Amino acid sequence: MNIFGNYFFEGGFGLERETLRIDKNGRLAQTPHPFDNPHLQRDFYENQLEIITGVNDSVKNAIEELAEWDLTARKKLAENSEDLYIYSNPPHFSDASEIPVAHTGMELSKFNYRKQLEQKYGKPMMLYSGIHFNFSLSEKYLREIKDIGQEFGQFSNNVYFRLMKQIFRHSWLIVLLTAASPIYDRSFVEAGSSGKMFSGYGSMRNSGHGYWNQFIPILDYSDIESFTDSIQGYIDDGFLLSPAELYLPVRLKPKGTYSLDALKNGIDHIELRMFDLNPLSDVGIFSEDAEFAHLLMLYLLHLPDFDFTAKLQEKAVFDHKEAAKYMPDQHYIDEAMTIITQMEQFFEGYVYAEKVLAYQKRKLLENQRYCVKIYERSLKQCANYSVQV
Repeated sequence: MNIFGNYFFEGGFGLERETLRIDKNGRLAQTPHPFDNPHLQRDFYENQLEIITGVNDSVKNAIEELAEWDLTARKKLAENSEDLYIYSNPPHFSDASEIPVAHTGMELSKFNYRKQLEQKYGKPMMLYSGIHFNFSLSEKYLREIKDIGQEFGQFSNNVYFRLMKQIFRHSWLIVLLTAASPIYDRSFVEAGSSGKMFSGYGSMRNSGHGYWNQFIPILDYSDIESFTDSIQGYIDDGFLLSPAELYLPVRLKPKGTYSLDALKNGIDHIELRMFDLNPLSDVGIFSEDAEFAHLLMLYLLHLPDFDFTAKLQEKAVFDHKEAAKYMPDQHYIDEAMTIITQMEQFFEGYVYAEKVLAYQKRKLLENQRYCVKIYERSLKQCANYSVQV
């Protein structure tokens, strides 16, 4: 298929940012969720705020909206001497009593589901916070590249499905370039302890100690029906409580409430779930990184489809976790440079794309990944040795 067209760079862009509320002492806030706003919701815990933007027509506008809601939230929290903790790894906490599962106004079934997750994975892991980047291709673009005679809904589903496989296979690249959580508080892994520690990872939540299922889900990527049926199979066999418990770095989403039936009826957008909160940015993410993710997806659209076998699925998970290391193997750096160079050739002549790609390349060439900057900034307060977690 000819992927270029008049609407190639257009699309829908949205952000969901998880952030912990903290009190004036930098501890987890113990007050009830103070907002009554669909853009400022509870996440897993009562003291975990999720800012949800609307659908925007550019990355720039999505980040500007995120900044507006961030300011609104901070102004409200300041009235109670509270603030937002812009780190993916949580601050110090004494014990699990400081981590109340969100419940106010929630359906009992949803509350019980969260309690089950808490018992299954432990409270601390659910404190990890990050950013989800949602992207939908322009319908005008999809209609422009669709062959005459093809049914639009099926064609659109197929494009998103192919893209999901490619971005999952390349999710390690985004982790490598955006990892920003090398430091953690000892209480995160040892109840009652304190002290800032170096984890040995650039991103703990993307590492093997992060947000993963207790097994590697091997799914059927033949088509969307087989894919959703294979997820349902894990639910029926008791491995998953619901589709939402499938903790993979990429997720296909329908319009409205997420369910497998809704997904079968039509894919609305793709969700990238691997972004750390970046404390170097006022809002937790730089536009260059969201723009890179957009360009990467556009680039991956042109790659040929492939059979996403069990072996390749396991490798995708392995690569994702390996790229989360503070010092990943050199072949990941080399492969990242190769892909970025190929993207430069692909987007040759697009000044906007060239600037975004040059920004990412500098991180690797000058050893200026975010996790390196954050670790060096924290070095005086942090024990400079790796801790086995």
